Amino acid sequence: MSRTTLSLIVSLLLISQFSSGQSRLSPDGVKLERTLQMIDRLYVDDVETSRLTEVAIRAMLLELDPHSSYLDKEEVKAMNEPLQGNFEGIGISFNMLTDTLYVMEVISGGPSQKVGLMPGDKIIYVNDSLIAGIKMNNQDVIKKLRGPKGTTVDVKVLRRGTPQLLEFRIVRDKIPIYSIDASYMVDKQTGYIRLSRFGINSSEEFLEARKALKAQGMKNLILDLTGNGGGILQTASDIADQFLGAGKLVVYTEGRNQPRQELRTTSAGSFEDGRLVILVDEGSASASEIVAGAVQDWDRGIVVGRRTFGKGLVQRQLPLPDGTMIRLTVARYYTPTGRSIQKPYREGHIDEYHRDFYNRLQNGEMMHADSIRFPDSLKFRTLVNGRTVYGGGGIMPDFFVPIDTNAVTDLHRNLIGRGIVNKLAIAEVDMNRQVMLKSYPDVRRFKSDYAIPESMIDRMKEMAHAEKLEWNDEQFRSSEKLIKLQIKALMARDLFDSSAYFVIINDENDIFREGLRIIGNSSLYSKLLKGTSSVASK
Repeated sequence: MSRTTLSLIVSLLLISQFSSGQSRLSPDGVKLERTLQMIDRLYVDDVETSRLTEVAIRAMLLELDPHSSYLDKEEVKAMNEPLQGNFEGIGISFNMLTDTLYVMEVISGGPSQKVGLMPGDKIIYVNDSLIAGIKMNNQDVIKKLRGPKGTTVDVKVLRRGTPQLLEFRIVRDKIPIYSIDASYMVDKQTGYIRLSRFGINSSEEFLEARKALKAQGMKNLILDLTGNGGGILQTASDIADQFLGAGKLVVYTEGRNQPRQELRTTSAGSFEDGRLVILVDEGSASASEIVAGAVQDWDRGIVVGRRTFGKGLVQRQLPLPDGTMIRLTVARYYTPTGRSIQKPYREGHIDEYHRDFYNRLQNGEMMHADSIRFPDSLKFRTLVNGRTVYGGGGIMPDFFVPIDTNAVTDLHRNLIGRGIVNKLAIAEVDMNRQVMLKSYPDVRRFKSDYAIPESMIDRMKEMAHAEKLEWNDEQFRSSEKLIKLQIKALMARDLFDSSAYFVIINDENDIFREGLRIIGNSSLYSKLLKGTSSVASK
């Protein structure tokens, strides 16, 4: 076994020693080195040392926490693509955990979003090849999913709450990476910005959107961070800086071998006055939690929605001698009041950690705020008004909104999963684009005047039949309003832009509707901000 190969594994155990200038092997390092030497010299068969090295590193990291990881050369190269630039593929970011591909994020406007892939989905088959339960590295998966623009890939997906696999046919495309999905005026005084990630250019995008909305009369802002899985720490601090006065603590990090480091605001804030509502849910993580936590702790705005994901571990990127990399957890994020953002986990129990969403459903937390119990040790006081806020992982909103599953039926899920809803919307626009634009020159007119004709529902039934999908009239009636709204929103996106999709779909978004109600009611907003309202949930 080469000395380079050996040092790869040993370095994992000795990172802190090497970084501080020490080069002597620890007793554990000597033990590991001798074990590897014995395998190399005495094992019955030839050993593929590079594979053995990666297996050993990945196995060690898997025992630490849910977010420490090893990246090979190709993974290092591709690591930052969800945060910057363009690439051709299906438009998702993912993690391979215990031989299962978890969809972590669906890129807005990309091919996967268009057919209905969702964060949390597990991709089981790619082009009839089973990938679940088979040892594959990230690059092997990337090779299967990526490809030239215009080519297709068929995937089968396991989704929580759906017993059967959902099938998607995805047409690969060039994936634009933008941070802001939508920016528009909800009413004469209220602006809405939906931020999907915290990338390199997100601060600039946010400032441009805010400037455009202010020119239209914006005095109050709804910032939508639902489903935002995070991104760059400095970007989160820069965006929080827009809301807070100079010199205020945004977040600090601290670890056993990492001294406390703080990020504070400057005098560059562009929206320090006016009512502010932050929308969050169980998919809001990391950088989203930093922004929401800072706004909440400084009593700057109201956080509305459901408890956030709880990802508060800081990874440091540590290069290894052959161009690969370890992303090692070195510290934790804390909000200004000292709350740890990271939800609890047990070392080596990664599967249990990723069942947290299912556990929240089971224990009733997604339906009732009262299902969450906080001991006194997890209660904190905000820094201005002294309101009670909660630690223990994630950011608990100031106003809780339960998840609504009433309109989601098996028929609805299958129509989305097979891409029927999306195909129907695209076909309708393609056939009638010019006529529709003449009748509905802007999204406001389209929203108020256009109605889905019954002829489209008839075509949807035909498409379902062609896909051998059983049609259930009772289930359709239960989901009809939502299905029609989704079709209309998809048509609006095709006719106008991505903001148009949210102008329409937000009408049935409970978190958005409650946020809008709160921001439009100065008395309720003030009571929630001061902690004097008796209404803490929908």
